[in-house]
Amino acid sequence: MNNNLLEKLSEIEHDQWMEWSKDIASKEKISEERKKRWEKLWVPYSELTEEVKEQDRKYARKVIEAILKE
Repeated sequence: MNNNLLEKLSEIEHDQWMEWSKDIASKEKISEERKKRWEKLWVPYSELTEEVKEQDRKYARKVIEAILKE
């Protein structure tokens, strides 16, 4: 698997999650604990820990697998 592609798709996945989570946080009642947890992750992909990046990579791999099956 192309690591550059995996990292780019993971970055896009993170950007998508940030947009979604910021929208949810601004429109719906979520706990302060959850909001604080999310706010810590509202940073560029490059600033995430490897553990958190791996969560984005999990979904990026699913995208790659789906494309390769076509």
